[in-house]
Amino acid sequence: MSLQSFIPNPKFEDYKEAFKDMYKLERRADGVILAQAHTKGGPIQLSVENHRSVGQLFRTIGADTENEILIFTGSGDEFMMDADPEGFKLEEKDLAYWAYEYAYKDGRINVASLITDLEIPTIGVLNGPGFHTEICLMCDLTICSEDAVIFDLHYDIGSVPGDGINVCFQELLGTKRAAYALLTGEAIDAQTALRYGMVNEVVPRDKLISRAYELADHIMTQPRTTRRLTTQIVRRPWRRRLVDDLEMGWATQMFSTMAKEAAIHSRDHIKNTVDYVRKGRKNNFDK
Repeated sequence: MSLQSFIPNPKFEDYKEAFKDMYKLERRADGVILAQAHTKGGPIQLSVENHRSVGQLFRTIGADTENEILIFTGSGDEFMMDADPEGFKLEEKDLAYWAYEYAYKDGRINVASLITDLEIPTIGVLNGPGFHTEICLMCDLTICSEDAVIFDLHYDIGSVPGDGINVCFQELLGTKRAAYALLTGEAIDAQTALRYGMVNEVVPRDKLISRAYELADHIMTQPRTTRRLTTQIVRRPWRRRLVDDLEMGWATQMFSTMAKEAAIHSRDHIKNTVDYVRKGRKNNFDK
């Protein structure tokens, strides 16, 4: 008998309650967990608070050994196309503090946690157009709705795209396509994303979750150790990319923010920038 006991793992019912304002969590008896990110029940609206929650969620799910597969998605008809009206008041009040806490620390943890803190296979479900899609695109498998649009808005709001979207686009698109997407705000539709290899399947919206469960069911046909070790193999390219580029990207973005001495993630900045996607234009400068 050991002289010490294990530290208890997180309990699903406890963290389901703790995260309920940002994620609707469901778990089947076999350990397949569905996380639907939301803001007040609808599409995600970016804020300092929900930005921090991403890494907290992944670390918590990863620490619960009863979880076997994570399905991660958004809510409603869009993934993330807006910012919380009050979501960056903290950044505006103390830019120096939150440039580190929100931008550098939380951002690094969010992306790294997806790759390193989850021992289980992950399925990203991109439920519509949006930015910060790296959270779905960097899952082991990714499916998207027929109306999904993938784009990055950093450059067009005066920021440097170094928060993980750079890692994601460069790994999936290659150097030239990633440069074009990051500098022009290219709106990549679902079929183009499939052709580029950013997603594995394009699925009708009403079948997204059921298809994700079908993929999970197939993955669950093999033993637990096989599933988990295969996951480590398929993630090796992401790990190499994170080591090479993630911290440098975040440090560069944080420096640009501090050099401007102004918060950049205001709702107006974001709304004005995503408008071209809603209007079906390919780039922010197209008319």
